[in-house]
Amino acid sequence: MSVVSAAPFLRPPCLRSPGPQGRRHTLPASEFRSLSPEDAISVFEIEREAFISVSGECPLHLDEVRHFLTLCPELSLGWFEEGRLVAFIIGSLWDRERLTLDALTLHKPHGTTVHVHVLAVHRTFRQQGKGSILMWRYLQYLRCLPCVRRAVLMCEEFLVPFYQKSGFKAQGPSEITVGPLTFIEMFYPVRGHAFMRRNSGC
Repeated sequence: MSVVSAAPFLRPPCLRSPGPQGRRHTLPASEFRSLSPEDAISVFEIEREAFISVSGECPLHLDEVRHFLTLCPELSLGWFEEGRLVAFIIGSLWDRERLTLDALTLHKPHGTTVHVHVLAVHRTFRQQGKGSILMWRYLQYLRCLPCVRRAVLMCEEFLVPFYQKSGFKAQGPSEITVGPLTFIEMFYPVRGHAFMRRNSGC
């Protein structure tokens, strides 16, 4: 899957120091980019704190984070502030209408649905709207990927309004449960691929 055309969403222009002798090692104040296996520990630390403190369960364990960032890094998006990961999304491809237990661990390279496994924000940066901004950028990025037709996720009921604000629609209860936890499955139709490619720099 080519992501070259999606570069405008992933790598905004870096802010450089004025003058010809600007420091080349200066990190951009804010950067969005795909994650790599080298980011796995930072990802898992944020995820563990965000989810275990609320539900006692992590959507992805460390080995699963590495698994998806190795197989399909182009379906992840990290938000970095001065080189520090502050929020992220990890996704993979799926090839069915609804999620099943296999969707938690598998990446289906020929699928047309992106399964959003997890969105998490570092505790220091919560209540600042970063989760909504990151999801918006991610969904715009998905529009640049010609094979993607829809995005799906499952979440606890109290998170449904958050995802509805991003344009997701509820499909009803998920067949997946984790211990005592139950989930609502939601989907987002990724529309207008040709239009977006012509008009967004994709």
